[in-house]
Amino acid sequence: MSDPSPTPPALAAGTYRDASVRPSKLLLRTSGGCDLDPPYLLDLIGQQQQRFTATLQGFGPGDWAAPTRCAHWSAHDVVRHLCDNTAILIAAGPDDSTFDMAAGFDPRITPCGWLAASAGESPDATLGRFAATTDDLLAVLRGRLAQDRGFDVRLPYGPMDWTVLMLHIFWDSWIHERDVLLPRGGSRPDSGDATAFAAAYGIFFAAAVAAMFGGTVQETLTLGGEGGGTFAVDNRDGVTITFSRGPATGPPAADVADALAGRSQVAAVLCDLPAGSRSAMSALAVFLNTPTGPQAP
Repeated sequence: MSDPSPTPPALAAGTYRDASVRPSKLLLRTSGGCDLDPPYLLDLIGQQQQRFTATLQGFGPGDWAAPTRCAHWSAHDVVRHLCDNTAILIAAGPDDSTFDMAAGFDPRITPCGWLAASAGESPDATLGRFAATTDDLLAVLRGRLAQDRGFDVRLPYGPMDWTVLMLHIFWDSWIHERDVLLPRGGSRPDSGDATAFAAAYGIFFAAAVAAMFGGTVQETLTLGGEGGGTFAVDNRDGVTITFSRGPATGPPAADVADALAGRSQVAAVLCDLPAGSRSAMSALAVFLNTPTGPQAP
């Protein structure tokens, strides 16, 4: 990989904190610096993927073949997809366009094409690959953070520092773990911090897609449950979301993250929002659930 150029001031990688200090605030912007605590986010990525690996080790043939919340994917398909995403983050370099919709990426179709490379792979081989690529990922990302490397990649809503790609992949993995485990009816232990990061990015992503479709959102969402707090979002001039952690009442943050990703109805969990904002925030879910050729979630 070639040496990346320094991070432009407008796309700072975030404020680094001691890993023992849990973040109580989060700032994401499509224009301007983001404060998402990359070292702690890396901890969350490791915890989530290692926990999921431990769960998958108890799967039998029927579990791997079982349907998930992704209508066209089995549990095995979902884990193969997560391996693909991990490999993308490991390989990402300056101006990476893997997730750039302007370059042809379509979240409903493109990931199905990636799966062709592992067609016929056994569940045991997939599980081994998932564990190995997780270890590789953690090593690569720790190295980048230690070196304070900064470069932009292209996400569906535009160029962002590579640390935001970390958050994008974490959100995707968090959602997909739920896709596999929730239909089984079992418990799914998770930290409130992980839910907060996933919910914040889900809101940020939904607001960015809303802006792409001409929808305006300027709202403060008060969400309860694990990871709850106050999420202020504004997409009138770029997208900005500020999250403040704290006891709050309202729809559970995890349920909102699920709905914005198209796993349930946005109107059911954000019923207190004005109709216009609710419709705008539904654009991502509507897009993901609009059929077009071979389907991916």
